[in-house]
Amino acid sequence: MTRINPQIFREYDIRGIVDKDLTEEVIETIGKAYGTYMRKLGKKRASLGRDCRASSPAYAKAISRGINSAGLDVIDIGMVSTPILYFSLFNLDVDGGVMITASHNPGEYNGIKLCVEKDSLFGEGIQNIRKIAEGGDFALGKGTVETRDVIGSYLKFLRENVQIKPGIRVGIDYGNGMVGIAGPQILKAFRCDATELYATPDGAFPNHHPDPTVVENLEDLINTVREKKLQLGIGFDGDGDRIGVVDEDGNIIWGDMLVVILSRDILSRTPGTKIIGDVKCSGRLFKDIEKNGGNPIMWKTGHSLIKNKMKVEKAALAGEMSGHIFFADKYFGYDDALYAGLRL
Repeated sequence: MTRINPQIFREYDIRGIVDKDLTEEVIETIGKAYGTYMRKLGKKRASLGRDCRASSPAYAKAISRGINSAGLDVIDIGMVSTPILYFSLFNLDVDGGVMITASHNPGEYNGIKLCVEKDSLFGEGIQNIRKIAEGGDFALGKGTVETRDVIGSYLKFLRENVQIKPGIRVGIDYGNGMVGIAGPQILKAFRCDATELYATPDGAFPNHHPDPTVVENLEDLINTVREKKLQLGIGFDGDGDRIGVVDEDGNIIWGDMLVVILSRDILSRTPGTKIIGDVKCSGRLFKDIEKNGGNPIMWKTGHSLIKNKMKVEKAALAGEMSGHIFFADKYFGYDDALYAGLRL
């Protein structure tokens, strides 16, 4: 039986060090456990995406083998951002999804994000996957693998559902992460005057750590905005679900203030709307929402917890200090940093 470090099963995902915590054998076993979990729920197929880390192609194949061996079909959507994997849950005929990524962690890490139906698996759900993996009692079957392109559908959706004034002068720091897959194409389609940094996906992250909530990782973006006198600067994390923003003077706009800006637009159209901020957000956010006719809700930190609360409350927008911004207004209720940047 494959030995698995139980510490890799975290609250919101599975994450560990490549070739130490995570081997192809471990990944395949987790795939068997996920496939078994899904089969017990009567599910038939899942989409599968991966990031640009060196280990991700092999890990994607390994987890696909495991999922297939449990009788679940796989729709392989290739190298994509985590938000595009989420998009596939709404765009494809699938019952769940799997993303191979370690988000903003250094290159020696990798991980797995799991979804059932259109929801991220977290907490007890992830621990159930651990228990199945450790128990070794897996469903048996012969699932299939089909390759599909979702990036084109994602770009089409953005073009048709977002309005941007042409010519906006913006700096973009992709941090060699996964937004570089779709970001340059959509900025060109919207005729933005974009100065782009580090757009080529590279899992070694050679220019800086892909975490836009750390000031030192925004230095290149800040300098670019100031030197070129741009109107705005936007940075993305490794897998594309968190955003960092600087204004025209190079000052950082933190997560709660981003929600202030975005909520004012929504509330101008739909007064009384519920807006969620996590407990780390400042009181200014909640006061501003109320002042502008909204219904502020403070909730626990954690992207899966926030998404679940949005569904329960039917909230239009939510945000965390960490840069996760969630839109249900004109979108699907998950955290997509590129979409959030376009809405700015």
